[in-house]
Amino acid sequence: MKADKALDAKGLACPMPIVQTRKAIKELESDQILEVQTTDKGAKSDLTAWVKSAGHEILQFKEENDVFTFWIKKG
Repeated sequence: MKADKALDAKGLACPMPIVQTRKAIKELESDQILEVQTTDKGAKSDLTAWVKSAGHEILQFKEENDVFTFWIKKG
């Protein structure tokens, strides 16, 4: 999936992936896509909950080699 912006949050512990995602998504226009990569196991539930509460949408999620990749469409 093509993203308008990519965020590498690998190696960061909670809550930093969410903090960095919030900062990065503010730089996007509505309907643009942010790709977030993280190794924080809690991010799957935490980021999913934050995206929903912030009015954005997870278009795709992938877990590969202990890296979680989210494609988030800005609401």
